[in-house]
Amino acid sequence: MLREYLRIARPFLAVLAIHAIGRWIIGVRGLPYANGHHVFSIVTLTVLGSVFYGAFARRWLGYPIMRSVGLGMTLGLAAQLVIVLATALSYMLGMETYFNNPVALNTDVPLAFGTAIGRRLGGLVVNTVGAGIAAALGWFLGGALPDTPAPRPVTLA
Repeated sequence: MLREYLRIARPFLAVLAIHAIGRWIIGVRGLPYANGHHVFSIVTLTVLGSVFYGAFARRWLGYPIMRSVGLGMTLGLAAQLVIVLATALSYMLGMETYFNNPVALNTDVPLAFGTAIGRRLGGLVVNTVGAGIAAALGWFLGGALPDTPAPRPVTLA
């Protein structure tokens, strides 16, 4: 089942990579966190992705609610693993990024590596469950979608 979830999630994973790289770049280039943290928000991407995937998986793939939840949790887990790894890499390279910024770690002061990773691991659990809840919400919203995707437009050669 995980293989199927990852196959379906390929577009999300590509956008996740773009967000992670973009977030890394704007942080390393020195844009203040308060001015740029929302630009490549991985959490926002994950919530919206989980809602949309939950809706479309219900209507067009025939997923029952718990399979949609599993798909959403897979998206959430992938996103959180990226955040944990990017945080660890930020510390190991001694770089100030949006991943190790105190505000991103819910504090006012810089944290030691172990404390920061501990917080990120807590976020891994909470946000993975949150993505599953978002997918369940999407599943309910998916009832409003048409039974089949819109037909493709005919093009003349």
